[in-house]
Amino acid sequence: MDAFKLMKELRLNYEQEVFYQPKEAGLSLIESTTQDDSRISAKCRDAKVEDLWSLTSFFGYRTQTFVLAVNLLDRFLAMMRIQPKHLSCVSLSCLDMAARVTEDECNLTPTEELIRIGQCRFTVSDLSRMEKIVAEKLNFKSKAITALTFLHLYHRIALSHSTDRKESLSLEKLEAQLKACLCRISFSKAKPSVLALSLLRQEIEAIQSEDMLEIAYHIQRHLKIADGELLLWSDRVAQCLSDYASPECSKPNHRKLQWIVSRRTAQNLHSYRSVPELPTIPEGCWDESESEDSCEDAMSSGEESLSSSLGSDAEGPFFPLHLRRQKHRQYLHT
Repeated sequence: MDAFKLMKELRLNYEQEVFYQPKEAGLSLIESTTQDDSRISAKCRDAKVEDLWSLTSFFGYRTQTFVLAVNLLDRFLAMMRIQPKHLSCVSLSCLDMAARVTEDECNLTPTEELIRIGQCRFTVSDLSRMEKIVAEKLNFKSKAITALTFLHLYHRIALSHSTDRKESLSLEKLEAQLKACLCRISFSKAKPSVLALSLLRQEIEAIQSEDMLEIAYHIQRHLKIADGELLLWSDRVAQCLSDYASPECSKPNHRKLQWIVSRRTAQNLHSYRSVPELPTIPEGCWDESESEDSCEDAMSSGEESLSSSLGSDAEGPFFPLHLRRQKHRQYLHT
């Protein structure tokens, strides 16, 4: 695609991004909610997004899947007042909906396995009903314009115009940094185009490319993004990424994950691998009759958060230090 078509596509997405943004008033309400309240708090939302990151890594899903799932989740939470006990069902519904749009059919995880690995105590029927509710409320069809949309466009524009150190502008690294930012609800208030440009400028300044910095400035002028707005979010991005910093910068590791669980959790999971030479041992599973008509309370039913055990692209300089240092009985091991 030539430069003219890229800029035209960029302008078209910029004009439509407002229709896919969460309501700021709803996000502010979530941020003001305390942990003791009966509504979703920012901490609760952020933890659930970290769980979604963990699941997308575990299943080998694309970055597009994670970003779309977070977009659907934030738009729904900013629109509807839901109880914390329903958050697991809502978030997993958003992930399943996103995967069906972005992933190849052969790579889709069966719904039963998605629920089981997500350690949720609701049924396939519960999840299906929740997906219908989310799709109806958001008028969701098959796409959404997100910060990742702009990040990909910016990256293509920068490389098409620049001859300076092309190999240094890593899209994979930019995607990992975007996922780190999305784990904080405050970044859902940013315009996708501005958040993506802030990430791009941050990386361009890191590799010290005057050529690409000029291209980023041209993109800003083309979209008429105010200097003050870009500076505000650039500072917030820099602060966020500094929290994720490590001595050595490396690309995310996408090796297949091995899941190590506690004995109690193992009793409620079915093994993916069978051993033909050994007799089959019955294993317990969740009683589907327990939650046919409602989603169990994620905070009281004993579900263990996956956010403390993120592997693969959650390692290295792109994931919060405090999460990497947490000690839990259950964790994902690369």
